[in-house]
This record gives sequence, structure tokens and C-alpha cells, in this order.
Amino acid sequence: MASVSAPITRSDQISTSKIWGVILASSVGTMIEWYDFYIFGTLAIYLAPKFYPPGNQLFAYIAYLTTFFVGFAVRPFGALFFGRIGDIVGRKYAFIVTLTIMGGATALVGALPSFATAGWLAPIILVILRVLQGLALGGEYGGAAVYVAEHVPDDKRGFYTSFIQITATLGLFVSIAVILGTQSQMTDQAFKDWGWRIPFLASLILVIISLYIRLQMEESPIFQQIKSAGMTSAQPLKDAFTQWPNLKQVLISLLGATAGQGVVWYTGQFFALFFMTTILKVPSRDAHIIVAKALLLGMPLFVFFGWLSDRVGRKRIIMAGLLLACLTYRIPGTSYGIYPAMQRAAGNNVLHVDATKNKVTGQTLLTPQTVDATGKVITAPPATNADKNKLMWLVFLQVIWVTMVYGPIAAFLVESFPAKIRYTSLSLPYHIGNGVFGGLVPLICVWIPAMTGNPFDGLYYPMTIAALTFIVGSILLKETVHVKIWTEASGEKMEK
Repeated sequence: MASVSAPITRSDQISTSKIWGVILASSVGTMIEWYDFYIFGTLAIYLAPKFYPPGNQLFAYIAYLTTFFVGFAVRPFGALFFGRIGDIVGRKYAFIVTLTIMGGATALVGALPSFATAGWLAPIILVILRVLQGLALGGEYGGAAVYVAEHVPDDKRGFYTSFIQITATLGLFVSIAVILGTQSQMTDQAFKDWGWRIPFLASLILVIISLYIRLQMEESPIFQQIKSAGMTSAQPLKDAFTQWPNLKQVLISLLGATAGQGVVWYTGQFFALFFMTTILKVPSRDAHIIVAKALLLGMPLFVFFGWLSDRVGRKRIIMAGLLLACLTYRIPGTSYGIYPAMQRAAGNNVLHVDATKNKVTGQTLLTPQTVDATGKVITAPPATNADKNKLMWLVFLQVIWVTMVYGPIAAFLVESFPAKIRYTSLSLPYHIGNGVFGGLVPLICVWIPAMTGNPFDGLYYPMTIAALTFIVGSILLKETVHVKIWTEASGEKMEK
């Protein structure tokens, strides 16, 4: 028989030093998993021709982006699988397993033979490894967010969980920094030939360090409390998705928060990089440095908006970020907006290719085009005269929108679901929103311009999703800042 008399741990009994230790241990591991996941996309321009047949640049690039997206597509399945483990066995165990899987898969990418050596076996294995990465990340984020949230006071949850929110951007930043550091030690040709493997193989060192840190961690006090009191769920998947009140909250969280948050995140950071390197033809090293600087400037804002959400609420900040993103990426029918401004800052005049006069085919997407007075398509040179400072500030502006929608989201999701099914419930809308809606951003935003000839047409996808999420969220999303999750551990009903 389960004991119901276990001593109740309160949030005020957990020291600040322990809270920071929990955040550090969780954040380091989660950052490394994001690094592992994003290094795949950050090196897209180098790896696409390595793992797919030569001779068709666009096919190789879109095939690689499709492989990149596979990792996003399977994240919800990882969320369900590891979420169930986290709600039955414990938060700590689940994200130790996910870290091990992610690190192993990433290191194997670094040792994988190219298409020239192994033929079609190379991309097949690459897809399998990408699937493992996606499954692992699907279980990681929910565990880290819940673990931190179940250690901190109710009135500071936005602030403390925002440090977990930094890890995704920090992982992208570290991936860029490792790439730039590796490139600086060799010639461009050497990096293209074999140097790209180093960032993948370096993952092993980072994972070993993180595993050591995580093995020293204890289970979250709230989970320990409900487990000792026999309050955990024996069937978290059934309880989470067959009971209408909880399923309804899952759907509202997805369509009213995480779908829009996902597309804003991947547009403001990943697509901004792809747009510069593949469409504007900003030299790869310059583009990576531009994004790295913008990310470094923007990272403190995750904490700021997390802190602010403890005072003004999660919903207002998330909705404001969604609205600002869909209004500023591009103003339809005009030459105004962040991305047209990026084109002007790049200085290569690829803004207007008149599809009715001289449609640019998909094959020319990766070679910027412009049209002269007679309508003749002219190949534009690489953007060697780009205004790098202006590009950096334009990317930074997008990062601000990212921090607004992403900084408070962990606290919101944790507060939306009861502890016994929290890991499972919050992981699914998060990873569908980010893995599917957000993960499609690079692929769609490159593929649509390839079909239409207009480099900005792909932006309609994230703008539309952000707008729809803003509408649904504004109407249906409930504010959660006043939810007291610690009362649940004492057997009381959560306050809402």
C-alpha cells in the first residue's frame, strides 16, 4: 500500500543554491542536446552535397532539409514515449536516457561515410540517425522544463524556467561558435572535405560531461511527493489524451501558443541564417557571425520576459510576440518589412523577380537573381558588400520576438497540466508546435520561393501560423500565472 504520510516538501524549503544547481545541471544537458540537434541544420550548406547525389544543388539542399525536418517530425513520438517514462519512473531517469541517445546519434553522423563512398546507404543511415535525434529531443525538453519548474517557488516560475528556454538558442549559438572555431583552424576546402565532422564528434565530450552532472541529480520533490503518496498515473497516455478536459488543454496549448511560438523561433533564428546564405548569398562565415552576435545579444531577453511574465502574465507577452512577428517579417504588397530590409542590407538586389515575365525556376534558387530593364534574368554576385551591422540588428529584432514567445512558454505549459501527467501532456503540444509547425519553416521557406521565384513568398507560412495562433490564443488561452503547482503535492487541488 502506498504511503500517504510522507513529509511534504515545500518550495520555501529548497535553498536558492540548490535551485541554481538544478538549473545548471538541467540547462547544461539540454543545451548540449539542442547543440547536437541544431548542428545538423547549421551545417546544411556543407552536408547537403556530401550525402545526396551530386549534380543538382537544389535537389541536394531540399533533400537535406527534408532529412533535417524528419528529426522534427518524430519529436512528438519521442515526447509521448519518454513523457510516459517521466510520469511513471521519474523526470531524472527519462532525460538521462535521452541525453545518451542524442549524443550517440550525433557522434555517429560525424563518422558517417559520404554518398561518394557509400551511395544511397549514406542518406538512409543519416535519416535513421536523425530520427534518433528527434526522438531523444522529444523527451528531453519536457523533462528539463518540468524538473526545474518542480523545484522553484510558484511566484518565480517564469524567471527560473526561462533559463531552460535559453538553452535552445544557446545550443544554436554554441553550434555556430564551434563551427566558426573549427573553420578558423583550417582552409575552407579542408572544412568542406572533412572538417565538418569535428563539430559532430565533439559532441561525445560534451555528452560525457553532462551525463556525469546529471547522474548526481535527485528526483524532483513534487514528483517524489506524489509518487510516495500513490498519486502518480499508471497510464499517463490514457489519462492525458482520452479525458476531454486535459485533451482540450493540450489542443488549446498547441493551437493557441506553441504552433505560433514554434514558427517564430525557427524563422527568427534558423531561417534568418538560411535566407542569408542560400538566397542573399552572404558568405557563410559572415552569416554565421551575424546570427551568433544577434543570438548573444538576445539571450538575456529570455530571462527578462520570463521574469516579466511572473508579474504581468504569460499570455500577454506570448501574444504580443506573435503579433509583432507576423506584422513585421514582411508587409504584403510592399517592399517593407524585416526580410526586404535584409535584402537591401545584403546589397545584391534579389528582391523582385517577376514570375509573370521570367519565372525563376527551382534550380536557380540558390543562385540569387535579378531582372534588368528588358526582363532578362541576370545572375547576381555574392553579397560581398553586405552591411553586416545592419543585418545583425535585423536578425536581433527577430530574436526579440523569439524571446517574447519562448521565454514564458515553459512556465505556461507546466502550469497548464497536473503533476501526474505533466511530463506527457506538455511535451506533446510543445513538440508538435516546435517540431512540426516550426520544423517545417526552413523547408517551406526555401521550397516556396523555388516554385514562385519570389524569395519572400515562403514567409507567408510562418506569418499565417503566427496570426492564427494569435487569434486562437487571444480567445481561448487562459492565463496560468496564478496556478500553484505546489499545492498538488500536498494533496490539494491546484489553484487556478
